[in-house]
Amino acid sequence: MAFLDLPQLVRAGGSVQLPGSKSISNRVLLLAALSGGVTEIRHLLASDDTARMLDALRTLGVECLEDAEGGVRVTGCGGRFPVRAAQLFLGNAGTAFRSLTAALALSGGDYVLEGVPRMHERPIGDLVDALRQLGAEIDYLAKPGFPPLRLKAATIKPGGVVRVRGDVSSQFLTGLLMALPLTGVENTVEVEGELISKPYVEITLALMARFGVRVARQGWQAFSVPAAGYVSPGAFAVEGDASSASYFLAAGAISANADDPVRVTGVGRASIQGDVRFVEALQAMGASIEMGDDWIAASRPPQGLRGIELDCNHIPDAAMTLAVTALFATGETRLTNIASWRVKETDRIAAMATELRKLGATLEEGDDFLALRPPAGGLRPAIVDTYDDHRMAMCFSLAAFGTPLRINGPGCTAKTFPDYFARLRAIAVPAPVIAIDGPSASGKGAVSARVAAALGFHYLDSGALYRLTALAARERGVDWDDEAGVADIARTLDAAFRAGEIWLNGKAAGAAIREEDISAGASKVAALPKVREALLFRQRAFHRAPGLVGDGRDMASVVFPKACLKVFLTASAAVRAERRYKQLQEKGWAADYAAIRAEIDARDTRDASRAVAPLRQAPDARLLDTDGVGIEEAVARLLGWYRRACAVRRDRAVFLRRRPGDCGQGAAQVGKPNITEIGWA
Repeated sequence: MAFLDLPQLVRAGGSVQLPGSKSISNRVLLLAALSGGVTEIRHLLASDDTARMLDALRTLGVECLEDAEGGVRVTGCGGRFPVRAAQLFLGNAGTAFRSLTAALALSGGDYVLEGVPRMHERPIGDLVDALRQLGAEIDYLAKPGFPPLRLKAATIKPGGVVRVRGDVSSQFLTGLLMALPLTGVENTVEVEGELISKPYVEITLALMARFGVRVARQGWQAFSVPAAGYVSPGAFAVEGDASSASYFLAAGAISANADDPVRVTGVGRASIQGDVRFVEALQAMGASIEMGDDWIAASRPPQGLRGIELDCNHIPDAAMTLAVTALFATGETRLTNIASWRVKETDRIAAMATELRKLGATLEEGDDFLALRPPAGGLRPAIVDTYDDHRMAMCFSLAAFGTPLRINGPGCTAKTFPDYFARLRAIAVPAPVIAIDGPSASGKGAVSARVAAALGFHYLDSGALYRLTALAARERGVDWDDEAGVADIARTLDAAFRAGEIWLNGKAAGAAIREEDISAGASKVAALPKVREALLFRQRAFHRAPGLVGDGRDMASVVFPKACLKVFLTASAAVRAERRYKQLQEKGWAADYAAIRAEIDARDTRDASRAVAPLRQAPDARLLDTDGVGIEEAVARLLGWYRRACAVRRDRAVFLRRRPGDCGQGAAQVGKPNITEIGWA
């Protein structure tokens, strides 16, 4: 899917069962493969990263049998891979690429390791230099210091001291530590410079101990790896992913009530993951936090969140979530010691700064820090690019609690959390929307505006956007049949709705867009697919709290297909022509009933026969025929329908809250949901 449009979300609450930790999953898979014996792994993360590791292990001759419940049975090879020569594709899975580089370089085989283009931009030279100290023979197949790599069978030197830099990526040290038992002798690793992301090294040490290898260390500068082979623990349950928990806990801190917090299960105070300390950052911002051994709950404080300054060495991945959370805090938030962001799936410091500015934030960025202030007037609707980085997509989804937004490339979450958006939708409540469609002059504009006023909702006259597009095209001399030219105008349309007036390029345009020739032009440009596509997000950007009433020709079918109430408002062509005739007369304008009737008939034909979003009643829309029905009665009917629709929605929300184990699990069971079915719009 090219993009996912999110409406403004008004609150969050409920329970989420977390997927397995990526960091633990890939480490455990490799350790189980290197062990003697069989390891039954439960709750393994189903994601692109773990799929790459499983594919690689199978290519290397390791038996990995998956069961229907998401478990994997790994038969270890006792430290020697059966396949001695292979070419491995590891995508953009850093944990798989770096740990396998170390293990295979010391295993005495001949291997080629490659990945996606971005993986080939992520440095690996410090790990290669460390492995060469042990006698490993490694060639760069393209740019020195970066993948792809050729690993050759080599004579590994007996024990000694290996030095590796610690200030680029902790995965270099992790790869070395897990691979060194393959040498059969004791080795010492000395870390040069400050070790970043220390909690991830803690995970590595804890897991190695579970598989029988206990590493002695002197602070964070030296690690002694004994001459001991890995032994399977028999069974291993992967705990929930603490990095993934950060998105839901942040949602709770931003918008959840204390009596209905957001609760994540699968990770808690007993976790071995450093990112569980993300809750300390939320607490420093003022969030209300409760914890158990395997669960955490978060809610918004009465006084709101406040900005903080934080050294993020201990939570490098979850710190991205903190940056977006800061959009909802008062004052400045400053995140330091995040240099590792620049060598991840993308240059995350640059990417975060670019996308945060789109939302209106004031940013200062440096080599290893990011400082931001939220916009004074609230977040702006924005189209967020994700750079094929799963964490960019997930953390920026939280901005929807302040504004509608579009997320480009949402499928990148498959790297670690394939059904993330389905899980988020299960705990998040979007602002309500009423979609009212109908033919020209059916009265939908007057009825919609009054319903919006009665509810205190925003009002979208989608027809006005097409009229403004037609007017702007005429002013620029672009023919209404020039699809590409009109679409370009639509994408950059400087339109505003304020003070009861419609504005184009800073000038009042309400009267101009009601002229008959502009009305005809609007009908023409509305039939152009590229123009409708260009205006789609502009219309969805009106879907803000406290709610929206939108009228047009495809509100229920295309723009807001998940609207809580859909109405098709119509009237006979004769009645509609009579209404238009009287409107023009009341304004003192010349009016010809026959001409008006002919134009309405022609427009009905065009609207019903156009190739894109033809005018028709949505299957689940209520029909309201206004022949003989006054505006007040029509408004009263719609308000009654809306109240009943709200009652149904509340009942469903309560049902889901009472069954937290089912919350968001429909897509989770299959691992890779069809994201087009999530239905945020």
